[in-house]
Amino acid sequence: MGLVDRARNIIVTPRTEWPMIAAEGGTVGDIYRNYVVPLALIPAVCGFIGMSVLGFSMGEGHMRMPFFSGLVMAALQFGLGLLIVYLVALVIDALAPSFGGRKGMLPAFKLAAYSYTPAWLTGVFLLVPVLGFLAILGLYGIYLLYVGAPRLMGVAESKAGLFTAIVVIIALVMSFILSLVIASLMPMPAMM
Repeated sequence: MGLVDRARNIIVTPRTEWPMIAAEGGTVGDIYRNYVVPLALIPAVCGFIGMSVLGFSMGEGHMRMPFFSGLVMAALQFGLGLLIVYLVALVIDALAPSFGGRKGMLPAFKLAAYSYTPAWLTGVFLLVPVLGFLAILGLYGIYLLYVGAPRLMGVAESKAGLFTAIVVIIALVMSFILSLVIASLMPMPAMM
């Protein structure tokens, strides 16, 4: 299945798409190459364009991140985005047996990768920095994780909510730590 069809289906019809994903073969590398990398580029590229090329108004001036700094930030955001998906998959794989599920890195990675779809797609709002708040729509991925956990990891339906909550809390902590890393390496925008 193609990237666009998969992204649309996982968002629009997740209850029918998860069983199809579960039945597919492949490797973690295949999913990275054909799905995660192209989608993870969206927030990185859009954020770069929004902050370094277009800039944003603040008070009486127009701010823009220096071009090279913006490139470095985009590369860091992209790389850490790839890393967080793998780390979340490790968490999913480790926690599943505690919730009546089974271990398996490939299904855990599928669950993590496809659940991140809304977060990556909402990265397009970073083109216009004042619309960045609309990235909150990416929280739909929590629902995708909840629906997918029983289908991919065999998590008991009655425990899927708690499983999802714990995975999300751990993912938020990891994301916060990684965002601190990015922020510490990121220069301030320049006044134009």
